Amino acid sequence: MTGITPGSTAPAGAAVDAPSSAPGGLVKSVVALDRVVIRLAGDSGDGMQLTGGRFTSETATFGNDLSTLPNFPAEIRAPTGTLPGVSSFQLHFADHDIMTPGDAPDVLIVMNPAALKANLPDLPGGGLLIADADEFTPRNLAKVGYASNPLEDGSLDGWQLVSVPLTSMTTDALADSGLGKKEAERSKNMFTLGLLSWMYHRPTEGTIRFLERQFRRKPQIAAANIAAFRAGYNYGVTTEAFAVSYEIKPAPMAPGKYRNISGNQALALAIVAAGQRSGLPVFLGAYPITPASDVLHELSKHKAFGVRTFQAEDEIAGIGAALGASFGGALGVTTTSGPGVALKSETIGLAVMTELPLVIVDVQRGGPSTGLPTKTEQSDLLQALYGRNGEAPVPVIAPRSPGDCFDAALEAARIALTYRTPVILLSDGYLANGAEPWAVPIIDELPDLRVDFATEPNGEDGEFLPYLRDPETLARAWAVPGTAGLQHRIGGLEKADKTGNISYDADNHDFMVRTRQAKVDGIAASLPPTEVDDPDGDARVAVIGWGSTYGPIGAACRRIRASGRSIAQVHLRHLNPLPADLGEILARYDRVVCPEMNLGQLAMVLRAKFLVDVQSHTQVRGLPFRAAELAAVLQDVIDGTTGTVATSDSSSDTPAQTGAAL
Repeated sequence: MTGITPGSTAPAGAAVDAPSSAPGGLVKSVVALDRVVIRLAGDSGDGMQLTGGRFTSETATFGNDLSTLPNFPAEIRAPTGTLPGVSSFQLHFADHDIMTPGDAPDVLIVMNPAALKANLPDLPGGGLLIADADEFTPRNLAKVGYASNPLEDGSLDGWQLVSVPLTSMTTDALADSGLGKKEAERSKNMFTLGLLSWMYHRPTEGTIRFLERQFRRKPQIAAANIAAFRAGYNYGVTTEAFAVSYEIKPAPMAPGKYRNISGNQALALAIVAAGQRSGLPVFLGAYPITPASDVLHELSKHKAFGVRTFQAEDEIAGIGAALGASFGGALGVTTTSGPGVALKSETIGLAVMTELPLVIVDVQRGGPSTGLPTKTEQSDLLQALYGRNGEAPVPVIAPRSPGDCFDAALEAARIALTYRTPVILLSDGYLANGAEPWAVPIIDELPDLRVDFATEPNGEDGEFLPYLRDPETLARAWAVPGTAGLQHRIGGLEKADKTGNISYDADNHDFMVRTRQAKVDGIAASLPPTEVDDPDGDARVAVIGWGSTYGPIGAACRRIRASGRSIAQVHLRHLNPLPADLGEILARYDRVVCPEMNLGQLAMVLRAKFLVDVQSHTQVRGLPFRAAELAAVLQDVIDGTTGTVATSDSSSDTPAQTGAAL
């Protein structure tokens, strides 16, 4: 159940366990839920991401399935208490498999008026609203245009409001800590975490250990945060403001070792694994850029695994160094976001011409230009496919979830090493910062990525021919510089077939252009059959997506099927080349709908490639799709009530509060 109430009345249909006694004789009930969506919102200095991250870690430890949506302000430090500075963290966790961080929160915790104003429209009527009453001062109210205090004027009567003096209770709890008032107030996020830990029966030991580690060099700060955390937990136990707590049992999962992982962490670990499975040193050349920087940060911790990280002075230097490392026999990797891909495009073309392996990670964000640095988008697909001069084909793949970033990055490395080509991996901000439980793989079951370097001349006359190709993959020979007898020329000018000498011959250029294209096209032969999720096998409508739309599309399809209708889902990992069987699959269906967080880029490619009238449904709001909104669109297509699915503004949709789980 999704309904939440602070009083003694349980949500309709929820299981109420035997009441428990709190100190002082207060009796509290425990309500069993199957899922809940919680959103924490406050100023960017209030520690909402840390609080949400810790609550997520404990939820993962407990065994729930989960999905998160951190939402950062774009400004490095917006003025305190203003709308541009609001930071939020949304967590959806359940006792069953879920696919999204939830369309809307069931519980909203706000630390100031700005957080309330920015997030209240997303909280359905009757939802639980917890507010830090201490921060609703006349000055803070005026900053966001409140004429009166909404906690007192009755404007929040449509929600279950619990006004809690979080700040003052924190400072009271830390009165003997030796910290000043401002320093003590910084611990109110830990007080809030303690309260939430009580409300949802989360483990506490892990958070205490985390705080001890985090502030091991500042024992006074560690002790203060632990005291605030415990005070929040004890407040939940003893207060009459919350007469019930909630229990969400662990979700059934396949046997194995699990950890909570974000998309950027998964990417970084995959790059380490690729180095180990290939036997090659890994070189990351990168320039910090939101939201890709965490890949650089994580990889810098793994020098013991032969990973070398280089923070370059700019994007061009980063990819240039990575390509140079590939020339030297390493697995070259570079990470960036959309603006950085634009700067790297010339060197990507150089990698196409030199035919060297290179993995380019593009963690997409809102654009164009600087755009929305901290918001998610899928608008770099056409740039990845075509954003270079000349005929410069590059394989493009995209992960579908935070955990899938690991598998997708390994696949990118496989293609790069096998076919001697640059590969673009299209993640996005939603995947990069979001998290989910991830089954830690068994190392020996990962793909074997070992490569065979050229070690001796391969020509009939005893010479080395660097562009003599493998007949199956069309990959050229890869010779490590300094190998005796294998000297060869490299650079951006057109190469002569086999010898690699500079050539301006017209027929040779035509041949080499077509050969490089055939090499990329040939990758399709190594791909597995495309999976089609069509349980009943009688669907007339298929919805096709790529990247992070997988979760919302999948959740929308669940809603459709729960209503008794059939729909098929196809999700693409490989965007260039497209799977060889995709055209035949799309031709089976009367209607094909393609939701994207852009203005229809994949839809345009599919129309051109397969001559299928793909209907494009798009949004570019910097946020993931809502499952309820997508389900409504797909329902209209199935029912035949719309001729063409137009681009819609999902902000006007009312998220469903009940129904099929997301």
